[in-house]
Amino acid sequence: MTTVSEPAARGQWWRFSALVVITVIVLIPVLATVLLAIRPSTTSSASGALTFENFRYIFTSTDVALWLGNSLGVTLTTVVVSVVVAAPAGYVLSRGRSKAVTGFSLLLFVIQSLPVITAIIPLFVLFARIGLADNLIGLVIVYVGSTLSVATWMMAAYFDSIPHALEEAAWVDGCSVFGSFTRIVLRNSLPGILSTAIFAFLLAWNDYLVALVFLRSSVIFTLPIGLQTFFQQNATDWGSVMAVSVVMLLPPAVIFAFLNKYFSVGGIGGSLAGR
Repeated sequence: MTTVSEPAARGQWWRFSALVVITVIVLIPVLATVLLAIRPSTTSSASGALTFENFRYIFTSTDVALWLGNSLGVTLTTVVVSVVVAAPAGYVLSRGRSKAVTGFSLLLFVIQSLPVITAIIPLFVLFARIGLADNLIGLVIVYVGSTLSVATWMMAAYFDSIPHALEEAAWVDGCSVFGSFTRIVLRNSLPGILSTAIFAFLLAWNDYLVALVFLRSSVIFTLPIGLQTFFQQNATDWGSVMAVSVVMLLPPAVIFAFLNKYFSVGGIGGSLAGR
C-alpha cells in the first residue's frame, strides 16, 4: 500500500489552495456581473432582492434578440468555414515536404504575426466599393481571413501527432490519400478540430473592433456592438448592460461545458496496438 509522505501531502495542499484562490479571483468579475444583472434597477418597481426584470426588458424592449441571432450566425459560419478550410490545409503542411509547402508555411507564419488592425481600413475601403461594407457576409469574410492562418497551424500541429503508419496501412488496403485523410486522420483528430473551432468561435464572438468599423445599421449589429448602445452620455442603465453581458457569457460557457468531455489525446496511440 502506497502512502503519501507528510511533505508531499503538504505540497499538494498548498497547490490546491493556490488553485482555489486563483479560481475565486478569476470568477469574481463573472459573479459580480451575474449579481448586478439580477438585481432590481433604481427605476424598477420589482420587489425583492433578485429579479429577472432586466432580462425581460432587453429581450422585449430592445434588439438584443436580433443582435444575438446576428452574432450566432456570423460566429457559427466563421467556425464552419475555418475548420473546413484549415483541416486540409493543415494536412498539407503536416505531410508535405516540398518547397512550395515550405514557402506557404512561412507565408502563414508572417500573416499570423500581423495584427488585424493593420488591414481593417484597406479592407473597409475595398469592401465599400464592392458592396460588402455594412454587411454580415463581409464581416464573416474578415473573420475567416483573420482566423485561417492560426487555424491551419493548429490543425497541422495536431496532424503531426498522428502516426504515418495508420495512413500507410490504409493505403496498403487500397484507400486513396483523400480517403485516408477523411477516414483515418480526421477520425483521430477530434480534439484538434474542437480546439480550432473554439479558437475561431472566440475570435468571432468576442470581436468588437472589426465589427465597429464594418457595421453601421443597427439591425445587423452583433452583440458587442449592440452592448455599447446601452451606454449614454449622462446616464447608463447598468442593469441592462449587465444582463446583455450575461447573455454574451452564456454561449461560450455552454460550449466549453459541453465539449470538454471530447478533449482526449489517449485514443491515437491505441490505434497502433499490436503493430
